[in-house]
Amino acid sequence: MAMQIDMSNAQVLKDESGRPFIVVRDQGKKKRQHGVEAVKSHILAARTVANIVKTSLGPRGLDKILISPDGDITVTNDGATILSQMEISNHVAKLLVELSKSQDEEIGDGTTGVVVLAGALLEQAADLIDKGIHPIRIADGYDQACEVAVAKLDEIADEIRYSPENTEELFKVAKTSLGSKIVSKAHDHFAKIAVDAVLSVADLERKDVDFELIKVDGKVGGALEDTLLVKGVIIDKDFSHPQMPSEVKDAKLAILTCAFEPPKPKTKHKLDITSVEEFKKLQNYEQTKFTEMIERIKDTGANVVICQWGFDDEANHLLLTNHLPAVRWVGGPEIELVAIATNGRIVPRFEDLSPEKLGTAGIVREMTFGTTRDKMLVIEECANTRAVTVFVRGSNKMIIDEAKRSLHDALCVVRNLVVDNRIVYGGGAAEIACSLAVEDAAVKSPGLEQYAMRAFAEALDSVPMALAENSGLRPIETLANIKSRQAKEKNSRLGVDCMQTGSNDMKDHFVIDPLISKRQQLLLATQLCRMVLKVNNVIIAGSDDNEF
Repeated sequence: MAMQIDMSNAQVLKDESGRPFIVVRDQGKKKRQHGVEAVKSHILAARTVANIVKTSLGPRGLDKILISPDGDITVTNDGATILSQMEISNHVAKLLVELSKSQDEEIGDGTTGVVVLAGALLEQAADLIDKGIHPIRIADGYDQACEVAVAKLDEIADEIRYSPENTEELFKVAKTSLGSKIVSKAHDHFAKIAVDAVLSVADLERKDVDFELIKVDGKVGGALEDTLLVKGVIIDKDFSHPQMPSEVKDAKLAILTCAFEPPKPKTKHKLDITSVEEFKKLQNYEQTKFTEMIERIKDTGANVVICQWGFDDEANHLLLTNHLPAVRWVGGPEIELVAIATNGRIVPRFEDLSPEKLGTAGIVREMTFGTTRDKMLVIEECANTRAVTVFVRGSNKMIIDEAKRSLHDALCVVRNLVVDNRIVYGGGAAEIACSLAVEDAAVKSPGLEQYAMRAFAEALDSVPMALAENSGLRPIETLANIKSRQAKEKNSRLGVDCMQTGSNDMKDHFVIDPLISKRQQLLLATQLCRMVLKVNNVIIAGSDDNEF
């Protein structure tokens, strides 16, 4: 196979024996971008990424099909999922991926909105750079505008009242979060599950929610409406022997992480058996040890055994004959959840087993699905009532995965309201109110920053415009009407009527967002813009000569 070498970048040298070899000097070739050109190239890359997720914003947003290198297909409109699975080579565009990830980890919802806002801010910054304004002055103006916008959010925020007996307001907010998801046809059902799950594990006095106590599991089959909330734990296992009872009431669980087998020598020595008598002695020894283990379990009063490791047919038969239903190969995270839910202790050695370390549950039963042989173990009425499991059903794996992501967003929204019960109205209403406030502040600003503040206000308008565009409305006309009405009527609840019901008052439609989610979007997007605008020099590997 012939190879072409650019000899202008190559040099012929000789080794000690006089044989020639070629050194191709290509590693040192770098192409540099300086100053404003570098900043504008970053902005272009980030804007391209933001435009990809822009069409997924709102209740009428479109889904994306993501195909992994292995051929796995994901269908989603969740901003964080789309960006995390995209192959992005530009390092500045990767910052948008980190932006959506931080919004997802901190807040859980609003991952698409924060990227759209950041993309709009950078696009406005590019126009200002073309006019000759220094990037640092733009960043300073954005910071001032962000302070004004956050203050406006605090001003227009409403408080919602809820209690374990009155969850209607929380239910409405969870419904808003699920309105743009694939589960929207069953959003009442999922919203109720999200509220019940969060309130089951929430500490309302400390305003804290431990998500570790909420497990979300799924199984293909059934419809989305068959999704259920279990006050306990579901394990994707069944009892180790088909003749064991499929239901145990008033269960006392022995939770073991030790192997259900006779002890083996933990040395490098091996045991040689040379006669039938020796083999029989070994067999009797194993039988005695198995019997001792069973007796230890029975002496504690346990009537269900949960084991992290497997056990052979002999141990399984002994458990069956001694009426001890057992579950084997239960994974580490699941066994910890069982221990938390049942208030049991994980026992690493049979010698440590005692009645005080047993977990308690009202019922342990096997759950079957339709005509399949699949079974799962359900542990209900646990001693610790705060542990819950959401069991998602769906027609295929893609729908179940997307339903899990949707449910995560709804759980996070309800969690945020437990932490801070202040809300603002969605449909772009909060962004338009902040935009008007920033425009007013820009008029009073004396310096160059007023241009950046006006650009910030225009960037805020991009969110309601994207909502209108995705809903099939005329974006500019819709935005102009709502903005003028908000200014005239002093009503910060007016937003884009995405579902085209005839009213722009978001309070009537219960389109609600937690205040901390909106505030975080503004702060994170502004921080990212400052970071990008401050980068003025990037070295990119290329083929041209360096210019120093």
